[in-house]
Amino acid sequence: MKQMEERTMASPDSSVAPLPAARPDGGARVNDFSIQVATANGSGSQSSNTVLLRAIFQMGVPVSGKNLFPSNIAGLPTWYTIRASRDGWIARKKEVDLLVAMNPETARDDVLGLSAGAAVVYDAPLALAELRPDLVYYPVAFDALVEPLTKEPKLRRLLRNMAYVGVLARLLDVDLGEVEHAIEKQFPGKPKARDLNVAAARAGFDHAATLEKRDPLVVRRMDRTAGKILVDGNAAAAMGALFAGVTVVAWYPITPSSSLVETLIGHLRRYRIGPDGKATFAVVQAEDELAAVGMAIGAGWAGARAMTATAGPGVSLMSEFAGLAYYAEIPAVIFDVQRVGPSTGLPTRTAQGDVLSTAFLSHGDTRHVLLFPGSVEECFTMGVDAFDLAERLQTPVFVMTDLDLGMNVWMSDPFPYPARPLDRGKVLGKDDLDRLGGFARYADVDGDGIGWRTLPGTPHPKAAYFTRGTGHDEQAAYSEDPRTFERNLARLEKKLDGARDLLPAPVREGSGEAKLGLLAYGSSDPALREARDQLRREAGLDSDYLRVRAYPFSREVREFVEAHERVYVVEQNRDGQLAALLKLDLPAALVPRLRPVPHLDGLPLDARTVSDAIRAEEAR
Repeated sequence: MKQMEERTMASPDSSVAPLPAARPDGGARVNDFSIQVATANGSGSQSSNTVLLRAIFQMGVPVSGKNLFPSNIAGLPTWYTIRASRDGWIARKKEVDLLVAMNPETARDDVLGLSAGAAVVYDAPLALAELRPDLVYYPVAFDALVEPLTKEPKLRRLLRNMAYVGVLARLLDVDLGEVEHAIEKQFPGKPKARDLNVAAARAGFDHAATLEKRDPLVVRRMDRTAGKILVDGNAAAAMGALFAGVTVVAWYPITPSSSLVETLIGHLRRYRIGPDGKATFAVVQAEDELAAVGMAIGAGWAGARAMTATAGPGVSLMSEFAGLAYYAEIPAVIFDVQRVGPSTGLPTRTAQGDVLSTAFLSHGDTRHVLLFPGSVEECFTMGVDAFDLAERLQTPVFVMTDLDLGMNVWMSDPFPYPARPLDRGKVLGKDDLDRLGGFARYADVDGDGIGWRTLPGTPHPKAAYFTRGTGHDEQAAYSEDPRTFERNLARLEKKLDGARDLLPAPVREGSGEAKLGLLAYGSSDPALREARDQLRREAGLDSDYLRVRAYPFSREVREFVEAHERVYVVEQNRDGQLAALLKLDLPAALVPRLRPVPHLDGLPLDARTVSDAIRAEEAR
């Protein structure tokens, strides 16, 4: 559980009121800025950026990090943004306050895109200071800094990155001891790598003493990260699946979901080895996503807690099997870490673009359960809950995260230890069958639309039944009778309607008296929280906020729309996919109250984009 071990001495809470905007040190901007590091993919900058983020975090300052990387293996531009926020905001900040320009391919455009007054640390040969007179420039000859450290050219290229961490530490007044501690955590058990990187950071730190500090950005120790952890959503979801008792994992690698299964494999190998030294789990890398979900569904039918993880292109391939599992009523869990789209264009950017297609994935009248984690903590808790829900409802459950939530590092409270026992749902054993004398697999004996099932191997002559798709009656016998089919569809609809009371309820914030309602889901949540603050402070617009956490929607969603004159639905897609689901669910009279706020450039959502869009709409 190494991803959960980042602890310091302070405790932030992004829900508390912002601190006063004090400007100590002669107008310095203390713990309130955004850094963007521009490098090339495959250059080794990820470790350096993580060290810088962790060092600031260790000083008690709330931080968040966003990695924007290309879809090729190496060579194309990549950017990493670090936000420090004394007020605890963790969404991406739209404005860049300090640029580290290390990539000649993008340096000019990166500089030209800055706001006046921003600072630029750049590789001296790029000669960027001539581009604009309204920026603060810090040229650094990084090759010269690292040349004495090693004779290996490849290592020098890597150490250049840690050298800029040292430069920034001096310019921002980050404790060098915290940088060195972060390097130790980044390279555990690798003393040579640790020592070289510490030397590079010190070289940058010492060199920066020769630079004249001319920007207002500074880091000061705070006490707002005690007890917090740094973790990405994929790692959190993997831990959730582990605690849920997953035993079968079938998958095919695809960005941005691969690290979820890779992390889970490590946990399974550590914690799921029996006393005889044999694994008590099975992980299969299938030939494609279609085979992967087929294996997961087959394992679910056999009684295993089974899952797969994928992204939108993989979900598309899973369509027919998803429909089979829906009609045959077989539990399985599918983690969909959403991205922009197929393998051309911007596939490694974040989006919420699979919501509508996944809700109705497959053919005919198929409808699925979707969970929408809004934080890394919910990636864990919903990762646990998804398996209980899949077995309780006897249906596939999709956990809809995204690249931003899944692959980026987030600050979080430690995860709650699951307290309740596993819920295997309606399963009949030998004693039950002895008492009942038999059962009808698809009969609604309890009035909730959910039948009783047996598991293969149950030692009773009445335990067996045929598993069929759409063409079956209550006894699981083959049927093409139209009335039987209609009864089955009605029962499945009743089951999904009843799921509203079992799924995670929405989270509501605000007085409940505002005319303006905001509705969002998933990784949009941090930006929505900050946008509400901006709307209140800058435009005097009070709002209530509802974060949807599951589909089919809770009845509270309708109540929220009924209570507000206008409801802005914020989504990271072009077509308003969640809004489309809402329109199907709400009475027609409420539909005109919905106002879409799309965000579709593939970058993580920021608060300014949301508040500007709503202010413009309200001004009409």
